[in-house]
Order: sequence, then structure tokens, then C-alpha cells
Amino acid sequence: MDHSDLPPLGFDPHQRFADDLPATGALQPGDPVGQRRFVTVTDGRPFALEGGGRIDEVVLAYESWGSLNAGASNAVLVCHALTGDSHAHGAIGPGHPEDGWWNDLIGPGKALDTDRWFVVCANVLGGCQGSTGPSSVVPGTDRRYGADFPQVTIRDLVRSQRRLADRLGIGRWLAVVGGSMGGMQVLEWGAMFPDRVDTLLPIATTAAASAQQISWSAVQRVAIVNDPQWAGGDYYDAPPGKGPWAGLALAREISQITYRTTEVFDERFGRHHTNQREEFSQWGRYDVESYLDHHGQKLVRRFDANTFLVLSKAMDLHDIGRGRGGVAAALARLQMPVLTASITSDVLYPAYQQAEIHAGVEAAGGTCEYHVIDSPQGHDGFLLESAYLGPLIARTVATAEEKR
Repeated sequence: MDHSDLPPLGFDPHQRFADDLPATGALQPGDPVGQRRFVTVTDGRPFALEGGGRIDEVVLAYESWGSLNAGASNAVLVCHALTGDSHAHGAIGPGHPEDGWWNDLIGPGKALDTDRWFVVCANVLGGCQGSTGPSSVVPGTDRRYGADFPQVTIRDLVRSQRRLADRLGIGRWLAVVGGSMGGMQVLEWGAMFPDRVDTLLPIATTAAASAQQISWSAVQRVAIVNDPQWAGGDYYDAPPGKGPWAGLALAREISQITYRTTEVFDERFGRHHTNQREEFSQWGRYDVESYLDHHGQKLVRRFDANTFLVLSKAMDLHDIGRGRGGVAAALARLQMPVLTASITSDVLYPAYQQAEIHAGVEAAGGTCEYHVIDSPQGHDGFLLESAYLGPLIARTVATAEEKR
């Protein structure tokens, strides 16, 4: 395990990270854009939000793989999770500091076969990797939205994606697939635009955020706003090391604990110390602490604190039954085939939530296939268990294609 980017033991506990962390890891003007493309999905009119706010101009960054056929009938939309972005497939390179987050499932001959299907992934509205969000410059000004960026919901994200589909000439998705926050978007696609999608694949997700899920995300947001360098959301001009890196890193460390499991942590780290000689020092460190700091620092370099606040709140607001007569009535709208899957060890989005999706769709006369993947990986299993998820996804999308 390489944590060479972290300082040695004996350090001040408030200086666990490098001193050059950026004020934001958002894509900045002039940065390499990599494989992203950009589409303005507003036509000179404000984009109205579910909560009553508006955004005058919305740009979405997206990536695509494969070719759209003549009838535009082979398109698949992949929806990303909280700290994901449009780079679901591809290599590290300029503009892309990490490999595609679903590389094992997207590509030639893989579950989402790009020799066969046209696969699209867009950075969500409110994101920080090219789409309009808190780190974006307000049109006609030289200032960032910051904390003034209006609160968006999962439904707002999906409505902006529908506009992207229109711009790409895609009238109907063969499939919409995603896990966690991505799965929330999948469900809203089915409820909002049932005539625009053939099949849904919501994985490791929920029909409505639970009190426990809201609790975890609430303390993560508090970690950010309690960082004095958050500065009320106005930190974008801060020099390296002077932005809200501590709050954002702590938020990530909290979430990382919920993404994994006791079994994984015990097997990988146990009670091992980074330096056994400092075992009884107050700030002597266990290996698991270095692991958490490593992930916190990595996120700071590629994400934005204000975006974390906006999107985690959007997840808390997620309730497919809001304004639709409840969850059962909303799930009754999903008359297209649905496949949902659970990870047995997922403590953040436990299996009962996907089982409720399955039961609700079938109780309303719909079709929902339900699978439970026996894995110790926790919530991150939807990113890691490609050997199990791959065949399920490939078969479901192929079946949808055959029925067209």
C-alpha cells in the first residue's frame, strides 16, 4: 500500500496532508478537457428547478464510446454516483487523473459493449467536472456561483440529461444504468420519462433516502462548512493549501467508512501500525488511518467542496414518491423491465431497499428481476464486483435490444 504522498509520523495531527492541496479539484478554465464534450442544454431560457430556483444557462459535460446507429436505437445512458463524473471509461491522461470508474464494464466486448452500443455518461448538473455547478463562472460575470448555486434534486439532474439526449438525437435510451446516486437517477428516468427508456438497471440504490443515509451525509456536510477555509463557499481564489481541503477530506473519510465493511478493513489492515515504535504515542497511527487520509487527499485533488454539499443534499432529497402519492404509486409507473441488484454487505444502501424496489414494481404488475451479490466489498461492490454485475447487465441490455 503506497502512501508516500502522506507526511511521516510525528507530524502535527492537523497537518496530515500535503501542503499544496488545491482550493478546488474542479475542472478549471484552461485545464485539459480530455475526452469530454460540452453541450449547452438551455436555449436562452432559464432552467427551472424542482425546488423553485433557476439557472440561466446549463452546460453538461459528457463522454461517449461506440457509435450511434442510424436509427439512434442503440444508446445506453450510464449515471454516475456522488463523486463520479463523465469518465466512466478510459485511461488516465490529460484531463483525467484517474482511470474510468467503470472500466471493467464498459468497452469493446465488455458488459456494455461499445462495439455494439453507444454508451454515454454525463457529469451531472451541479457537478464539478465540466458541467454547470457551484465552481462554474456565472454567465456574464467573473465570479463563481459558490454557495449561491441553487439546490438541485435528482429530478433536476434527469431533466437536464433528457435535454442532452435531445441534443444528441436520442429519442429513447435502450437502457439507463447506474449505482448509488446513479441508481436514483435511473429510477427517476423511469418515473419521469417512461416513453424515453426501454429498460432500467438501478443498482445498490433506494427509492427514497432513509434517515440513516441522511444522517451520514449530514455530518459530512457539517465537516465541510465547519472548515474555516470553506469561507462561506467563497474559496475559489485561495492559494494552494488555503482552501477547504480539511473539511472535504474529512467528509470523504467519513463516507469511505460507510462504503466498505468490517470484514474488508480487518483483512486488509487489522490493528497494524504504520510505525510500531509509536504505538503508544497519542498520534501514533494505524494503517487504516493512513488509508482514510489517502482517500481524503485524493478526493480533494479532483472534487469540489461546494459540489459535495449540493449533490449530497440532492441524494437526501431523493424520494421517488414525492408528489406522486408515495413510493408504491411511483414504482407503479415503472412498466418497463427493471433489474435491480444488492450487495450483501452494503450497510449504506442495505439489501432491503433494493428488495423493496423489486417488490413494489412487481406488486404493481411490472417486471423486476432482482439479484443479490454475495460480496464482502460493501457499498463499493457496485464498482468492484464486475464479474457478477457484468453478465447481468449485458444480458438485460441485449434482451431490451431484442425486444425493440
